[in-house]
Order: sequence, then structure tokens, then C-alpha cells
Amino acid sequence: MHGTGNRILVVDERIQNRPPPDTEQVRHLGDESTGPGFDQLMWVGASDDPSIDASYRVFNADGSEVEQCGNGVSCVAWMLAREDAGPNEFRLASPAGPIEVRMIDDTRVAVSMGAPEFLPDRIPFIADAQCERYELSVDNRQINVSVLSMGNPHCVIEVDDVATADIEMLGPAIERHERFPERTNVGFMAIRGRDDIDLRVFERGVGETLACGTGACAAVVAAQQAGHVDHEVNVNLPGGQLVVSWRGSADTVWLTGKAELISEGTMNL
Repeated sequence: MHGTGNRILVVDERIQNRPPPDTEQVRHLGDESTGPGFDQLMWVGASDDPSIDASYRVFNADGSEVEQCGNGVSCVAWMLAREDAGPNEFRLASPAGPIEVRMIDDTRVAVSMGAPEFLPDRIPFIADAQCERYELSVDNRQINVSVLSMGNPHCVIEVDDVATADIEMLGPAIERHERFPERTNVGFMAIRGRDDIDLRVFERGVGETLACGTGACAAVVAAQQAGHVDHEVNVNLPGGQLVVSWRGSADTVWLTGKAELISEGTMNL
């Protein structure tokens, strides 16, 4: 599937509930020269909790397991909604905690991404104290950044124009920066108005992708904290547009985007 251009492989294991493939198999599947190719793999399983419709785990194309993927969640919700004649609202168990999703129409999905986390130890990010902005030393220059977690770590950099942002150099350098013990996603954000931003994201373990749901959430949270945007913001990514809503403080961030089917079938692992 794809979620606003983010390539997602959804594997439904709710019946047999088998464990996911190992790291090398995930890499093999994620590489489009040896498998279907994807940015993220959503491994969907059953849940013993009657209040939970399904559980999922998330793997990047490099084989690493991560905590969250907003566009991937949208694709899981689309799969569940296709077989459910009910209200099309679901509660999912994720590595980052329970997630609520609802289908708005045949392709648009709203996902509750939880509240952002700013404490450095919880991101994780190495810092002496929590700040709204940090100075990050990269390639002998100081870069002003926002750092937070949306279930996974994010570093957001404000730029004048995403088209000219130095993503090729800064993306991998910041992803593996020593102050991010578990690496980080890197967002390059340009403010276009009180309800409109442009964004490109260099994803941890993947590289630059056409879209990133948690990255869109992190960018809007950072922009709100800086006083640049209002409570609901259109986020323009190379793969399309996402809408992020956040009322500040400890409120849940809501992400709305599209989930669309590309193809389906079976694989022998």
C-alpha cells in the first residue's frame, strides 16, 4: 500500500499470529530489487485484549524495528475497514502504546498519534536539560533544531525552502548524530502560513521518503511551539498532503491522510 506516498507493506498475521521475519529477511523484502520494496513493514497480529482490534509491529527497510509509523497505521486501518461493516473505528496496540483510528471515507484515515514527548531521556536525546530549541553541532557548524518524540525520535530543522535544503548531507549526519543514542528522523520544514507548511523527511533506517506521518506531527508540534502556526495545519510533502491537529500541552496529536492499495498477494518466507 502507500500512505501519502509512503510505501507500506502490510502483512496480516492475525490468524496464524506468526513472528515477523528476521532482520535479513526484512532487508531482502524491503529492497525492491529482491522483494516488493517498502519504506516500512507493518506486521499485524491478533490481540488477547477484547478492546483491541489488532496489534502491530513496525520495521524499516534496513531491518530495524521502530516504535511508530503514522502512514503505516492508516494502511492497517484501511485493511481492517475493508472487512468490517461496523462504524470503521478501531483501537490498535502499537509498540508506542494504544492507538485510535477512524475512517473518514474510503481512503482518508484519522489517527490519534498520542501526545508528544519533550523530555530528553524519553526521546532519547542527550541534553543537560529540556529546552524548546537546541544547538546541534554538525560538520563544524551550529544548527538550531527542535527535538521531540512522537513514539519515535524526531529532529526538526526550519529552512527557508525545502527544495534547497541540504538533506543529502544533513539527513544522514543528524540521523546518526552522537546525541541521538537510537538515531533519529530528520525533518526539514518551511513555514508557508498559519495553516500551511512544506516538509521533507530523512527517515531513520530508510533515507528520504515521499511522506512521513510522525514526521509531519513532529514538524507541526515544533512549529506550534515556536508560535508559527495554528492548531490545524496542512503539511505538504513530496508524496502529497497530510493534516495535523494539535491543541498543545499533553493533548493527543491527530494525523489525517490517505491510505491506498497498490497490490496484494501472498509470499513464501
